[in-house]
Amino acid sequence: MNIAQNKKAFHDYFIEERYEAGIALEGWEVKAIRAGRVQLKEAYVVVKKGEVFLVGCHVSALPTISTHVRPDPTRTRKLLLHAEEIKKLIGKVEQRGYTLVPLDMHDRNGRIKLEIGLARGKKQHDKREAERQREWERERQRLLRVK
Repeated sequence: MNIAQNKKAFHDYFIEERYEAGIALEGWEVKAIRAGRVQLKEAYVVVKKGEVFLVGCHVSALPTISTHVRPDPTRTRKLLLHAEEIKKLIGKVEQRGYTLVPLDMHDRNGRIKLEIGLARGKKQHDKREAERQREWERERQRLLRVK
């Protein structure tokens, strides 16, 4: 089940590889995410001291949250990956031009998972070319439907 997508990532980056990671969450965050109160638009992924973290992801608390919990909507959340995957990511991120971006948050077997992508930034002319390609595909589908 798809919960949230980061469509801006596909506009700004070429996605080379994809990884699925678990997220260390608090109870109120799980309820809010399942209710769809999450935003990945401004989020990014960083690697610090051999660990991977999600920074800038905004999770809005539900209004029914307990009174003794002080929710921090943009706290840094740890991502859970295998050690081999983390080592591979560290090696690739240190190469010039690569970054990690969150692509999609979904529910798999009762667990909240985050799909992250190893990405290379697009230049302005690449973005224009992608837009032209999308428009041509749309027009081509229209022409095929008419015939």
